[in-house]
Amino acid sequence: MPLHSKSFMEANECFIASVGKDWHKISNCNVHMSVKRRLQRTVVRGSEGDDLLDEGAESAEYTITGKMSLEEYKEILIIFRAGQPWFHDPFEERHIKALFLKIDYNSTTSDFEFILMEDAEQSEIKS
Repeated sequence: MPLHSKSFMEANECFIASVGKDWHKISNCNVHMSVKRRLQRTVVRGSEGDDLLDEGAESAEYTITGKMSLEEYKEILIIFRAGQPWFHDPFEERHIKALFLKIDYNSTTSDFEFILMEDAEQSEIKS
């Protein structure tokens, strides 16, 4: 099920897929995005201030939270264990390669938290 760039996602859904597999829709979720820039800092002792050099690289981290059934969590766990997934960035409407930093699920409350980091070295776009 390819995602088309002309269709817009609902505010409370996101999509994730293993390489070469169909997209898995996660409903009723919240996506928080944090972007950091890579920089180099040089501090010279005895001088005023320091020098900051913007290296131009960005690193986006996505925290996805919400509630899901145990059956759906098991499907996400398969994607997690299959290797590097694809994630649909709902803010910039683009597909990115990502890495799971954390996967957490509470079977009593059905609460989940997934933390994904964008792979900045991507060379292809999944359609």
